[in-house]
Parts: sequence; structure tokens; C-alpha cells
Amino acid sequence: MAKKAVASLQTGEGRAYAKVIKMVKSPKTGAYVFKEEMVHNDEVKAFFSK
Repeated sequence: MAKKAVASLQTGEGRAYAKVIKMVKSPKTGAYVFKEEMVHNDEVKAFFSK
């Protein structure tokens, strides 16, 4: 099943998206939390500037 998901991302419009992971410090506990999103390649810098 994983092969199909990866193959679908490699064809057509799947290449226009990137999986980005951002490390954010939790205000409640002080521990770091990772936020993952699939964003369009043009919006990667905007994601990290937030």
C-alpha cells in the first residue's frame, strides 16, 4: 500500500508538494513538538516564517 502512495506523489501534481516538518516549543510544557504538513512548493518559506 505504501508503494502506491509514494508512486502517486511522484506522478503528475504530486511533485508540486513537499512534506515540511517544523519544531515548535510548547508553551504549556516547554517540550518541543513537531508539526508536519504537506504544502505546495511555493509556500514552503511562508510555512517556516510563521
